[in-house]
Amino acid sequence: MGDAPLSFQIAADPPARLDKALSRDVPEAASLSRTRLTKLLSDGAVTVNGVVASNPKARVNEGDSVEITVPEVRDSHISAQDIPLEVVYEDDDLIVVNKPAGMVVHPAPGSPDGTLVNALLHHCGDSLSGVGGAKRPGVVHRIDKDTSGLLVVAKSDAAHHGLADQFAAHTIERKYHALAYGMPDVAHPRLRGVRGVGVEPGSIIRITTNLSRHKTDRQRQAVLFEGGKHAITRTRVIESFGQPSAVSMVECWLETGRTHQIRVHMAHIGHGLIGDPVYGGRRKISARALPDDAAAQLAGFSRQALHAAVLGFDHPVSGAQMHFEAQLPDDMVKLLECLRG
Repeated sequence: MGDAPLSFQIAADPPARLDKALSRDVPEAASLSRTRLTKLLSDGAVTVNGVVASNPKARVNEGDSVEITVPEVRDSHISAQDIPLEVVYEDDDLIVVNKPAGMVVHPAPGSPDGTLVNALLHHCGDSLSGVGGAKRPGVVHRIDKDTSGLLVVAKSDAAHHGLADQFAAHTIERKYHALAYGMPDVAHPRLRGVRGVGVEPGSIIRITTNLSRHKTDRQRQAVLFEGGKHAITRTRVIESFGQPSAVSMVECWLETGRTHQIRVHMAHIGHGLIGDPVYGGRRKISARALPDDAAAQLAGFSRQALHAAVLGFDHPVSGAQMHFEAQLPDDMVKLLECLRG
């Protein structure tokens, strides 16, 4: 887009505020979100009828001429790296990928490169139109390094804002498949006695707590009932294995999306995830509960057995309903085969 002004006119019946009028009438091809437009206003990059307009609350009229000088999108400070990606879907505005276990989503201390963002910068190249003025992918949600599965990432500013709105409104469909110790039984008095647990039709367990960073271990999240951030997880049993129900396959879906939410909530109800080094523990399962090969596979599973299997949302630009599913990764499939064996 460069530094050439973007010119358009305010259409009929404009909103009372300039920022809202701009958001309504700016050409869709510009891919400018409300947040980006507000920043351009404050930077003095917007003129109305030839006069710089920086007050987002200013009034505008039908037919007013608007010019926005959008600075050249700057390159990201993050390096592009040629790392293989499993792309499930891609268009001009967004990309959906099936992230492997072991890949960090975004560079951070301890993981400066080799991340999903590094891979996306290489894969998308010049198709990134810019998020917040930088040529970078817009990460709107994350899954843990050792969790596999589906992620949607914005390629344009407008898509980033539209997806972020849906995540904030909790309208995104996200379902995970996991392997957990024991079997959550809605009829068991122990489970019903756990604070924050409710039961819904269809043998669905609803876990409602607050979550916050642990007071002494900064790598962990802790369940709270005062303070912290509200968190709701629903789960149901898909399949159980061993005698008596030593392991279960569960489906979990998120109403909120807090850090480590499923892992913390499943541990809270006494059914931590297989392989989870932080919350699952290394439970000893009775020698009679599972065949020897299944018990050995279980003991050696090296990550939390958690997979983001389903992702659904409204396309932030076209409005089309999007729905994606990703099959379980090989390590979880192999473990399941042993458990069923």
